Amino acid sequence: MEKPNIAILGATGVVGREITKIIDELKIEYKTIKFLSSAKSAGTKLEFQGREYTVEEATPESFDGVNIVLASAGGSTSQKFAPEIVKRGGVLIDNSSTFRMDDDVPLVIAGVNDEDLRKHKGIIANPNCSTSQLMLVLKPLHEKFVMKKLLVSTYQAVSGAGLKAINELSENTKASLNGQDFTPNAFKKPIAFNVLPQIDVFCDNGYTKEEMKVVNETKKIMHLPEDLPISCTAARVPVYNGHSEAVDIEFENPVTPDVVREVLRHSYGVEVIDNPENYEYPTTRDASGVNPVFVGRIRKNLAFENGICLWCVADNLRIGAALNTVRICQKVIEMGLY
Repeated sequence: MEKPNIAILGATGVVGREITKIIDELKIEYKTIKFLSSAKSAGTKLEFQGREYTVEEATPESFDGVNIVLASAGGSTSQKFAPEIVKRGGVLIDNSSTFRMDDDVPLVIAGVNDEDLRKHKGIIANPNCSTSQLMLVLKPLHEKFVMKKLLVSTYQAVSGAGLKAINELSENTKASLNGQDFTPNAFKKPIAFNVLPQIDVFCDNGYTKEEMKVVNETKKIMHLPEDLPISCTAARVPVYNGHSEAVDIEFENPVTPDVVREVLRHSYGVEVIDNPENYEYPTTRDASGVNPVFVGRIRKNLAFENGICLWCVADNLRIGAALNTVRICQKVIEMGLY
């Protein structure tokens, strides 16, 4: 099959730049590549693989002849351009939440549910960042022990809310250290030296939209029964990059921490760091800038009969967004689905 023509939509954003970097790292083969953005960022110069590119303003005609579009430009932009991309015969791999729960759109974690890619009708959705790292851990454990109940608490970095939020953490921290007043903008409350138990808006059931993404996306990706109990609490923490998750799982079958460690040590995309006696467990600093989902603090859950507690950490800009987007692109090319 001929190499694809690729476009990156939202190329100047935090995730778009990371996508560009990972295309190079994973040595994605393509015929042509173009970089697209809003009118505001158009004209920006980008260095990529020894060449200088000028970022173009995205228009419907931008997608003429493009086979695969990797998009991280926000929901309204994806909604605007998706029909144009599909109409022109392209495949949209979308980072926004716009299409994730559409029945006709596969929601995919590369290495977890690759076969769902075959069902695409021109659009493939990339899951929420906190869901993404969790799936690489849950899939091999569910296959071995059969998941019965899942409780997740997330501790999410500000980079998940974009460049504005990253800058706000810096400015808020400086103001706090200097005893100055600070009015938050990216967040509802000050983020410096604080933990905010809200990510996204609240739903009628008292959960936030972010928490319900974890619940609903986990079921869709892993093809779980709708009535399988899953609960999530999501908090924003004053960390620049890297999401952490405390995970409690109850299984149908007997399980031990040693067997869980062994399963995860041989699982795709996962690295185990678990020797608490020597203070060896994963932190966000371990995960920043690298690809694995790190797992540690694996122990018997005292509340569940066949239960396990674990701690997992990943770079949310990579596995939670850019890395999985490019891995999906890689799979689409390998499987000839463009």
